[in-house]
Amino acid sequence: MRGHVLLTVFTLCMLCSGAKAQLNPNIYAKSCPYLVPIVRRQVMNALKADTRMAASLIRLHFHDCFVNGCDASVLLDGDDSEKLAIPNLNSARGFDVIDTIKAAVEYACPGVVSCADILTLAARDSVVLSGGPQWRVALGRKDGLLANQSSANNLPSPFEPLDAITAKFVAVGLNAADVVALSGAHTFGQAKCDVFSNRLFNFDGAGSPDATLETTLLSDLRTVCPAGGSGNQTAPLDRNSTYAFDNNYFKNLLEGKGLLSSDQILFSSDLAVNTTKRLVEAYSRSQYLFFRDFTRSMIKMGGITNLVNGSSGEVRKNCRVINN
Repeated sequence: MRGHVLLTVFTLCMLCSGAKAQLNPNIYAKSCPYLVPIVRRQVMNALKADTRMAASLIRLHFHDCFVNGCDASVLLDGDDSEKLAIPNLNSARGFDVIDTIKAAVEYACPGVVSCADILTLAARDSVVLSGGPQWRVALGRKDGLLANQSSANNLPSPFEPLDAITAKFVAVGLNAADVVALSGAHTFGQAKCDVFSNRLFNFDGAGSPDATLETTLLSDLRTVCPAGGSGNQTAPLDRNSTYAFDNNYFKNLLEGKGLLSSDQILFSSDLAVNTTKRLVEAYSRSQYLFFRDFTRSMIKMGGITNLVNGSSGEVRKNCRVINN
């Protein structure tokens, strides 16, 4: 474990030494010295009230970073709100939790810590408190002044093929290995029938289900999501350990038990053979390896931003609106 921690810190230092040098895990050491425990305590309270919130907070961070970089644009209200984009509408959760954390941070050190940094810390804590790896979060992001609903409508989709998803990762500076590692966040949380029921009945257009879906799971999911039923019913992304952050997600893929099409194609698609399949197999065998690479990818994703210290942006007083 000590080697894992040292490796994580080394990776973080390497990332912070380059173009994102203004991001620094110690940036609030004097201006808000109790930031990390304040955020951790609030996330812990949120998870006690709703265990699902862990997965929701990390998803919120993901959806933020892929649009305008990690600038808390996903938290903004308004006509162009990213909350109203198709991938987020009636789906993204945790905004009230971020509001609560922000209020606690503002009480301790008003006007100092950005909503973007709070969201990044909350995502990390959601993983740690669910049994996943620990890492130091580089800080110093600014909050963006504009939402981008059109870009939010172009987030990686569970209906897309592997090459399309990978291209969207590459467009923000990530790669195919990051696709696999970050998809491992589906080791906890739930998904609505709307995003996977297409696999259950007429996936091929000829009345047959997705052939890569294991038959027992198929039968169970048809009960949860019957034809013509409510698309708002949910099923766990990882039935082996619904609320724990571990490597069971990858073990599921080897058995045809990935819930989303975008999960299963990492192992079962033709394109996966020479791109992602080997990593899926490796992570299924080694939780240490998955945790190591997931940590690296989260740090990398957390660095997708043009709004660091001296750049345009602000520290919002209220995460939902820009300052007056």
